[in-house]
Amino acid sequence: MIGSKIFNIIDIRNKYYNDLVMTTEVRTTEAAFLLNISTGRLRILLQQNRVVGAYKVERFWMIPLNSRGVPEITPGRRGPQGTWNKAERTGNTFIHVLRKTIDYNRDNKTSHPAVAVKVGGKKNYCHALKINGPCQIVYQPHQPNNSQAGGARLWIEVEPQHIVERIYFSDGDYGPPPEVTQQRQKKKEKSKKSSQKKCLRKSKKKS
Repeated sequence: MIGSKIFNIIDIRNKYYNDLVMTTEVRTTEAAFLLNISTGRLRILLQQNRVVGAYKVERFWMIPLNSRGVPEITPGRRGPQGTWNKAERTGNTFIHVLRKTIDYNRDNKTSHPAVAVKVGGKKNYCHALKINGPCQIVYQPHQPNNSQAGGARLWIEVEPQHIVERIYFSDGDYGPPPEVTQQRQKKKEKSKKSSQKKCLRKSKKKS
Protein backbone atom coordinates (compact mmCIF):
# COMPACT_ATOMS: atom_id res chain seq x y z
CA MET A 1 0.00 0.00 0.00
CA ILE A 2 2.83 2.39 0.93
CA GLY A 3 4.67 1.52 -2.28
CA SER A 4 1.63 2.38 -4.41
CA LYS A 5 1.31 5.76 -2.68
CA ILE A 6 4.95 6.57 -3.45
CA PHE A 7 4.47 5.65 -7.12
CA ASN A 8 1.34 7.83 -7.27
CA ILE A 9 3.29 10.82 -5.94
CA ILE A 10 6.08 10.24 -8.47
CA ASP A 11 3.54 9.92 -11.32
CA ILE A 12 1.86 13.20 -10.30
CA ARG A 13 5.20 15.03 -10.12
CA ASN A 14 6.33 13.68 -13.49
CA LYS A 15 3.00 14.64 -15.07
CA TYR A 16 3.29 18.19 -13.66
CA TYR A 17 6.85 18.53 -15.02
CA ASN A 18 5.90 17.14 -18.45
CA ASP A 19 2.92 19.50 -18.68
CA LEU A 20 5.16 22.47 -17.85
CA VAL A 21 7.80 21.46 -20.40
CA MET A 22 5.27 20.70 -23.18
CA THR A 23 3.35 23.96 -22.66
CA THR A 24 4.00 26.53 -25.40
CA GLU A 25 2.52 29.48 -23.49
CA VAL A 26 2.52 30.43 -19.80
CA ARG A 27 1.19 33.22 -17.60
CA THR A 28 3.24 35.75 -15.62
CA THR A 29 3.85 33.63 -12.50
CA GLU A 30 5.17 30.65 -14.48
CA ALA A 31 7.16 32.92 -16.81
CA ALA A 32 8.82 34.73 -13.90
CA PHE A 33 9.69 31.37 -12.35
CA LEU A 34 11.27 30.09 -15.58
CA LEU A 35 13.26 33.31 -16.00
CA ASN A 36 14.21 33.40 -12.29
CA ILE A 37 13.05 37.01 -11.88
CA SER A 38 10.27 38.58 -9.80
CA THR A 39 6.79 39.01 -11.26
CA GLY A 40 7.24 42.76 -10.75
CA ARG A 41 10.38 42.77 -12.94
CA LEU A 42 8.56 40.70 -15.57
CA ARG A 43 5.64 43.18 -15.64
CA ILE A 44 8.11 45.99 -16.32
CA LEU A 45 9.56 44.00 -19.25
CA LEU A 46 6.01 43.42 -20.53
CA GLN A 47 5.23 47.14 -20.33
CA GLN A 48 8.43 47.84 -22.28
CA ASN A 49 7.33 45.33 -24.99
CA ARG A 50 10.51 43.32 -24.44
CA VAL A 51 8.85 39.90 -24.01
CA VAL A 52 8.71 38.40 -27.50
CA GLY A 53 5.21 37.36 -28.64
CA ALA A 54 3.44 38.24 -25.36
CA TYR A 55 -0.21 39.20 -25.65
CA LYS A 56 -3.20 39.76 -23.38
CA VAL A 57 -6.33 37.67 -23.05
CA GLU A 58 -8.71 39.91 -21.09
CA ARG A 59 -6.64 40.84 -17.98
CA PHE A 60 -4.07 38.05 -18.27
CA TRP A 61 -0.75 38.01 -20.13
CA MET A 62 0.01 34.95 -22.27
CA ILE A 63 3.75 34.49 -22.82
CA PRO A 64 5.16 32.11 -25.48
CA LEU A 65 8.13 29.84 -24.72
CA ASN A 66 11.08 29.51 -27.11
CA SER A 67 12.78 26.27 -28.21
CA ARG A 68 14.76 26.23 -24.94
CA GLY A 69 11.55 26.25 -22.89
CA VAL A 70 11.80 29.82 -21.56
CA PRO A 71 10.28 33.19 -22.58
CA GLU A 72 12.38 35.18 -25.06
CA ILE A 73 13.46 38.61 -23.79
CA THR A 74 14.71 41.38 -26.07
CA PRO A 75 17.93 42.90 -24.61
CA GLY A 76 17.75 46.52 -23.50
CA ARG A 77 19.51 49.22 -25.50
CA ARG A 78 21.18 50.70 -22.45
CA GLY A 79 22.34 49.59 -19.00
CA PRO A 80 23.79 46.26 -17.78
CA GLN A 81 22.96 42.98 -19.47
CA GLY A 82 19.92 41.12 -18.09
CA THR A 83 20.55 38.30 -15.61
CA TRP A 84 17.41 36.25 -16.34
CA ASN A 85 17.57 32.56 -17.22
CA LYS A 86 18.16 31.91 -20.90
CA ALA A 87 17.71 28.11 -20.80
CA GLU A 88 15.58 25.52 -19.00
CA ARG A 89 16.08 25.35 -15.23
CA THR A 90 18.11 22.35 -14.07
CA GLY A 91 19.24 23.19 -10.54
CA ASN A 92 17.29 22.93 -7.30
CA THR A 93 16.03 26.01 -5.47
CA PHE A 94 17.51 26.56 -1.99
CA ILE A 95 15.64 28.65 0.58
CA HIS A 96 16.84 29.75 4.00
CA VAL A 97 16.00 32.39 6.61
CA LEU A 98 18.35 35.27 7.50
CA ARG A 99 18.34 35.28 11.30
CA LYS A 100 20.42 38.45 11.66
CA THR A 101 17.97 40.33 9.42
CA ILE A 102 15.04 39.20 11.59
CA ASP A 103 16.83 40.59 14.66
CA TYR A 104 17.76 43.80 12.77
CA ASN A 105 14.13 44.37 11.70
CA ARG A 106 12.94 43.83 15.27
CA ASP A 107 15.48 46.23 16.79
CA ASN A 108 15.23 48.95 14.11
CA LYS A 109 11.53 48.68 13.20
CA THR A 110 12.43 47.97 9.55
CA SER A 111 11.02 45.42 7.08
CA HIS A 112 14.01 44.18 5.11
CA PRO A 113 13.46 40.84 3.27
CA ALA A 114 14.56 37.99 5.54
CA VAL A 115 14.13 35.04 3.14
CA ALA A 116 16.99 34.12 0.80
CA VAL A 117 16.18 32.19 -2.40
CA LYS A 118 19.04 30.77 -4.47
CA VAL A 119 18.78 29.24 -7.96
CA GLY A 120 22.10 28.34 -9.57
CA GLY A 121 24.53 31.20 -9.00
CA LYS A 122 21.79 33.82 -8.48
CA LYS A 123 20.41 34.73 -5.06
CA ASN A 124 17.32 36.87 -4.38
CA TYR A 125 15.70 38.10 -1.20
CA CYS A 126 11.98 38.34 -0.39
CA HIS A 127 9.56 38.76 2.50
CA ALA A 128 7.57 35.58 1.87
CA LEU A 129 7.19 32.89 -0.79
CA LYS A 130 4.79 30.32 -2.15
CA ILE A 131 6.03 26.84 -3.14
CA ASN A 132 3.74 25.22 -5.71
CA GLY A 133 4.74 21.59 -5.27
CA PRO A 134 6.63 19.19 -2.99
CA CYS A 135 9.74 20.31 -1.13
CA GLN A 136 12.01 18.98 1.60
CA ILE A 137 13.42 20.57 4.75
CA VAL A 138 17.07 19.65 5.32
CA TYR A 139 18.82 19.95 8.70
CA GLN A 140 22.57 19.39 8.98
CA PRO A 141 23.66 20.52 12.47
CA HIS A 142 27.37 19.80 11.89
CA GLN A 143 27.66 20.43 8.14
CA PRO A 144 26.44 23.92 7.17
CA ASN A 145 25.56 24.39 3.50
CA ASN A 146 28.09 27.07 2.54
CA SER A 147 27.80 26.62 -1.23
CA GLN A 148 24.01 26.78 -1.72
CA ALA A 149 22.39 28.11 1.47
CA GLY A 150 24.77 30.79 2.77
CA GLY A 151 26.15 28.62 5.56
CA ALA A 152 22.70 27.69 6.88
CA ARG A 153 22.29 24.43 8.81
CA LEU A 154 18.55 24.30 8.11
CA TRP A 155 17.09 25.05 4.68
CA ILE A 156 14.29 24.17 2.25
CA GLU A 157 15.13 22.48 -1.05
CA VAL A 158 12.80 22.44 -4.06
CA GLU A 159 13.33 20.51 -7.32
CA PRO A 160 13.60 22.64 -10.49
CA GLN A 161 10.21 21.75 -11.99
CA HIS A 162 8.25 23.21 -9.05
CA ILE A 163 7.39 26.90 -9.08
CA VAL A 164 8.67 29.04 -6.21
CA GLU A 165 6.91 32.42 -6.21
CA ARG A 166 8.65 35.25 -4.35
CA ILE A 167 6.37 37.67 -2.46
CA TYR A 168 7.20 41.22 -1.33
CA PHE A 169 5.45 43.42 1.25
CA SER A 170 3.93 46.52 -0.35
CA ASP A 171 5.19 48.65 2.55
CA GLY A 172 8.44 46.71 3.07
CA ASP A 173 12.07 47.62 2.49
CA TYR A 174 13.59 46.31 -0.76
CA GLY A 175 17.00 45.24 -1.98
CA PRO A 176 19.60 43.11 -0.18
CA PRO A 177 19.20 43.22 3.63
CA PRO A 178 21.88 44.89 5.81
CA GLU A 179 23.69 41.66 6.76
CA VAL A 180 24.14 40.85 3.04
CA THR A 181 25.45 44.32 2.15
CA GLN A 182 27.86 44.12 5.11
CA GLN A 183 29.14 40.72 3.95
CA ARG A 184 29.63 42.06 0.43
CA GLN A 185 31.53 45.09 1.77
CA LYS A 186 33.82 42.83 3.84
CA LYS A 187 34.57 40.68 0.79
CA LYS A 188 35.28 43.79 -1.26
CA GLU A 189 37.69 45.16 1.36
CA LYS A 190 39.40 41.77 1.70
CA SER A 191 39.84 41.55 -2.08
CA LYS A 192 41.23 45.10 -2.15
CA LYS A 193 43.77 44.33 0.58
CA SER A 194 44.80 41.14 -1.22
CA SER A 195 45.40 43.00 -4.49
CA GLN A 196 47.39 45.70 -2.63
CA LYS A 197 49.63 43.04 -1.07
CA LYS A 198 50.26 41.51 -4.51
CA CYS A 199 51.23 44.92 -5.90
CA LEU A 200 53.67 45.45 -2.99
CA ARG A 201 55.27 42.06 -3.58
CA LYS A 202 55.72 42.82 -7.28
CA SER A 203 57.25 46.23 -6.56
CA LYS A 204 59.69 44.68 -4.02
CA LYS A 205 60.78 42.07 -6.55
CA LYS A 206 61.47 44.76 -9.16
CA SER A 207 63.51 46.83 -6.71
